[in-house]
Amino acid sequence: MFGRDPWGGPLEISNADSATDDDRSRDLDRAALMRQLDETQQSWLLAGPGDQAGKKKKKYVDLGCVVLDRKIFMWTVGTILGLGVFIGFIMMIVKLVPHKHPPPPPPDQYTQALHKALMFFNAQRSGPLPQHNGVSWRGNSCMKDGLSDSGVRRSLVGGFYDAGDAIKFNYPMAWSMTMLSWSVIEYKAKYEAIGELDHIKEIIKWGTDYILKTFNSSADTIDRIVAQVGVGDTSKGNEQPNDHYCWMRPEDIDYKRPVTECHSCSDLASEMAAALAAASIVFKDSKTYSDKLVKGAKALYKFGRLQRGRYSPNGSDQAIFYNSTSYWDEFVWGGAWMYFATGNNSYLTVATAPGMAKHAGAYWFGSPNYGVFTWDDKLPGAQVLLSRLRLFLSPGYPYEEILRTFHNQTDNVMCSYLPLFNSFNFTKAFLASLYSDYLDAADTPGWYCGPNFYTTEVLRKFARSQLDYILGKNPLKMSYVVGFGNKYPKRPHHRGASIPHNGVKYGCKGGFKWRETKKANPNILVGAMVAGPDRHDGFKDVRTNYNYTEPTLAANAGLVAALISIADIKTGRYGIDKNTIFSAIPPMFPTPPPPPSAWKP
Repeated sequence: MFGRDPWGGPLEISNADSATDDDRSRDLDRAALMRQLDETQQSWLLAGPGDQAGKKKKKYVDLGCVVLDRKIFMWTVGTILGLGVFIGFIMMIVKLVPHKHPPPPPPDQYTQALHKALMFFNAQRSGPLPQHNGVSWRGNSCMKDGLSDSGVRRSLVGGFYDAGDAIKFNYPMAWSMTMLSWSVIEYKAKYEAIGELDHIKEIIKWGTDYILKTFNSSADTIDRIVAQVGVGDTSKGNEQPNDHYCWMRPEDIDYKRPVTECHSCSDLASEMAAALAAASIVFKDSKTYSDKLVKGAKALYKFGRLQRGRYSPNGSDQAIFYNSTSYWDEFVWGGAWMYFATGNNSYLTVATAPGMAKHAGAYWFGSPNYGVFTWDDKLPGAQVLLSRLRLFLSPGYPYEEILRTFHNQTDNVMCSYLPLFNSFNFTKAFLASLYSDYLDAADTPGWYCGPNFYTTEVLRKFARSQLDYILGKNPLKMSYVVGFGNKYPKRPHHRGASIPHNGVKYGCKGGFKWRETKKANPNILVGAMVAGPDRHDGFKDVRTNYNYTEPTLAANAGLVAALISIADIKTGRYGIDKNTIFSAIPPMFPTPPPPPSAWKP
């Protein structure tokens, strides 16, 4: 018996091997299901192995969250990589192709003046000059200082000439080095930002190397120090050639240069100790040299404390030109710097002794020079320096009482700088600017003058006004710093700058024709701040009048310190370095004050 296969093929039904009813029913269900499939599905299901091999199977990429056709995936990845390479190529071209950057902002006038002011110290160098000194009309000079003096017979070559002459006055020279070191300790980052840090450190080292020659710096105890090299007194009718009697270039000096020593000179010794102690902090990264400076400072301060006396006795050359009125202020000033350099509390005990402050004039409010910081009076500077200690470390008992007094007096001095309370006619820009930075660093917005509160910006404004006057904002519209601005003194009272550097040696009297001429100096003494105007703003650019036109080492040191403190560095915001000055001081655990005495009925 034959039947038709629903799928188109013959089907033979054998009675002998027929399926059961259940099997037939199952086959019918399957046939019904297959009828519901479309043609393509049926052909795929029924195709044999040979038929499937002839067709390509699509490939997919499983990304976990989605399944993509492999071709689409590869095309997408290739496109992204291509774009990345293209963008990278464009960026490389942008970087490699030269293009103009906007020029850095020009330095402010204080920074420009500072660059020049530092050059004055290069012009004042004595001894063998380095090749990079940068002052073309200067050369080696006074190469036999000390060696030619039969009473000394050791080298005192080096250091700085004081002013327009060739005398080396150690008292103002030491103060100048202390001031420069103080400015570096506070504003090192500023000096570095304007490219002058190495320069000023070289200037300081030139001075401290010389100071170390002026006493036995290898000994712990000394009995004498050199106060001066050269002589300037011409008042006694003595016509022997000396540094004021003659008008000669330092390079041509051939007369004797006597050395003055002192055996009881507390003021000079303490100032020299301050200079070496402050410089030891500047050079603390050069341990060998820093230690050498500290050792010398200890010997000097010890000598000054033991051998009491002023370095400038009446009638001496020192008394005529740089007379010291007292040594008590140097004890406070030098003691403060010794404490910062060593961390030894014994120095702080000396600096804060109530009797010391009294002798130094801390309570002389009626003095016309109260609050004026100079090479002679160090108390105002010492008070600011020790106020810094109270603001940031607050050592407490037993120092707090006198430190609070110094702090209050510093506030009073700052009040005197304000126009409302003005009682002086001196430049105090450095202390005003520095103290304002101290207050800012201590998160203190200002200070009181009586019932009135003044912000730190008032002090900065005052400091800027002082410097602006020096740099040309004055009735004569003249800059008193040589080489700065369009109008400045052309005839400074200065031997080396006034005599041509032409290979001709002019003797002791031969150089006077250059002193008397009304022509401008042939050599520009760049950066020299001259003595300046009188109290009525009058000024005469006359070489023969040193009261107007002579520059000095000490004045320029104060100028440099003031300029760096107020300079506005465009590349960043720079304040004081709060911590470096305290690097030698061990952690403080203030001693509690003694308990009050027992109550007695």
